[in-house]
Amino acid sequence: MTRTYTVRRMLLATAILLLFTTVMAAAPARAAVPTLDNIRVALFLQLPGKYTSTTPEATFSSPGGMTIGITVGGGAAAPWMTAPASANVSLALDDFKVKVLETANFANALSLYKYLQTASRTAYLTSLSKGGAIQYQVLEGAYTTVAEAQAGLARWSADAKLAPLTGGYKSELQGPFHLETPAYANKAAAQAAAAGFGNAGVDAWVAVREGKGGALYSVMVGAAASADALKTIQAAALKAPGGAGLKAVEANSAYLLLRSDHSASQTAAAPHELYQFPAGDMKLWIAPAGQQPIKLAERSGRTYRGSFELSAVNGKLAVVNELPFEHYLYSVVAIEMYPSWPAEALKAQAVAARSFVLNKGLGFQIAHVVDTTLSQAYYGTTAEQPSATAAVDATKGEVALYDGKVIEAIYSSSGGGMTADASEAWGNTVPYLQPAASPDQISEAALLNWHRVVLDSGETGYIRGDLVKDTGRKNEAGARILETTTDGINVRRHPIIQDTVPVVAGIGKGQTVIEIDSVIESNPMNWERGPFTGEEMATAINARVSDKINGLVTSIAVSKRGPSGRVTEITVNGKAVAVSSPDGLRSVLGVGGSLPSTKFEIEETGKMTVLGAGGQTDTRTGSAPLYVMGSDGRATAFNGEYVYAGDGKGNVRAATSAPGFAFSGQGFGHGVGMSQFGAYSLAQQGYDYQYILQYYYKGITIAKE
Repeated sequence: MTRTYTVRRMLLATAILLLFTTVMAAAPARAAVPTLDNIRVALFLQLPGKYTSTTPEATFSSPGGMTIGITVGGGAAAPWMTAPASANVSLALDDFKVKVLETANFANALSLYKYLQTASRTAYLTSLSKGGAIQYQVLEGAYTTVAEAQAGLARWSADAKLAPLTGGYKSELQGPFHLETPAYANKAAAQAAAAGFGNAGVDAWVAVREGKGGALYSVMVGAAASADALKTIQAAALKAPGGAGLKAVEANSAYLLLRSDHSASQTAAAPHELYQFPAGDMKLWIAPAGQQPIKLAERSGRTYRGSFELSAVNGKLAVVNELPFEHYLYSVVAIEMYPSWPAEALKAQAVAARSFVLNKGLGFQIAHVVDTTLSQAYYGTTAEQPSATAAVDATKGEVALYDGKVIEAIYSSSGGGMTADASEAWGNTVPYLQPAASPDQISEAALLNWHRVVLDSGETGYIRGDLVKDTGRKNEAGARILETTTDGINVRRHPIIQDTVPVVAGIGKGQTVIEIDSVIESNPMNWERGPFTGEEMATAINARVSDKINGLVTSIAVSKRGPSGRVTEITVNGKAVAVSSPDGLRSVLGVGGSLPSTKFEIEETGKMTVLGAGGQTDTRTGSAPLYVMGSDGRATAFNGEYVYAGDGKGNVRAATSAPGFAFSGQGFGHGVGMSQFGAYSLAQQGYDYQYILQYYYKGITIAKE
């Protein structure tokens, strides 16, 4: 059935006008409000149970060069070294790895590196001088403990695909146990000494330490996985000049071990510098040498203001960007809201984003926030736009307060016509996070309708409205017959073009299809998902709950809703599904991705009522067999995927012969707090940012220092 929105829009507009009379805008109050000079944003961090985004190494560069030192007492000490303009410098933990191959043949090493990188995503291709020649080492892993590394060693030793690539080389462990020489006069002297140890057949690298007025260079010999293994290396190193002066590196010392890394260039002639530092208390500090931002290759090559701190947290590399708080907001506002939107909407976003951070404090152990939507999306200078920057500057220092405290200014893309109560998302009530009618239909502007159609094959899916025309004819059930107008049409499972939406079939020009329904393209206001099979639903649910479903899903029902109409509890096969919070139902029910919101209805497509010849009715769920009585009086089992029932007036229902579930909903995100599309609409109507904020966050005041 085609949806119409005219009456609903009129009613919503009336409700909003009435509610607006209760919200009064005012100039920001002057008060003692929390401030933050610099913010710490975690780009990579592992906090079990809370946040995980890891990388084995981080590669930095800046057009103006960089300085690298260590953090002392919360700030950067005198830099140890300077990286040249635009040079790539990679940093990683000096942890446990598997040396899978050592060879003088670069092509062989590169082939193995590519295989390991595909298999584990944690591989290195490095080189060093050894035995009078350049040897290439292929390493795998960023293991925290020797036990983890031994498991990795066992994995690669048992991998039959490695034999042709390694030529019989026996893999071994590398680790953070090293021997070290006294300091040399300069880097060149240390490089020559490292080559001397290499001539004696032992691994050796230049190392960097802090010195008076600059870096000190020494040589570190061996990368053993234990203190006992290091003793064997020490005996071999005695043959080299200076071998008698080697001492074991102390466990808590601060250093950088320099390797030549070919992983990025994948050429023998162009290695870049990979510095490893101990996975203890050492914290590296990287700052731009000039005014240019720093690029981080492992974050999609984005560039960032401020400086970086690198450390080990829970045995993994942690990367934190520290920069002025207001400059952080330049990026957040530009990425969280379209920069082309009205200035007042952008200002509302700026105050909400600022308040959100100040409410959270140091919420991620060593950082205030992370750079994903778990906190707020932050893409560095890459995302900055003049309109967003102007909105941040225009509201500098302004925050939203409730009862004198900075609020948790939560927001989502769209409230779907009505924002949510906090209890509907997380189970707890918050006085300023209450439902509000929201003019979110603006997200539907200029969108096309999509037709749900039946193909000659019996399959069903969606075709965009501009790709078909009405033939003026109807089938026996009264449904419209449409004709395609172009070649190469993809019939999609949902009415939206996205890479994650499966294509049901491809059809060409001039083909006829039967229309079942017409809906607007799925968007943050209104959306469609499904139908999904009972097997698909069981797989999706079992991936996210501890109490697993045995067999397929035969029924899903809404058992509780919250004040805004959002689903807060469901039953599957008659049993309530346990989730940590109601908003978790979005991911629990998501096939191929989370549902856009919890404001939805469920159609059990396999559920139908069948009228028998004697006038009796029988309700089936799709699990029982369906028989069709033919004109000859014989009953035949129906084996098709879909059962199409028409009412003779052109309305057709596409039921499924097996259990199936289709979702129709409104809104995008948890729906709590400010609706961004709603803010856009209100700004277009002439309301200012204070009005918008006070409309969505009940009872707040806006203040600045």
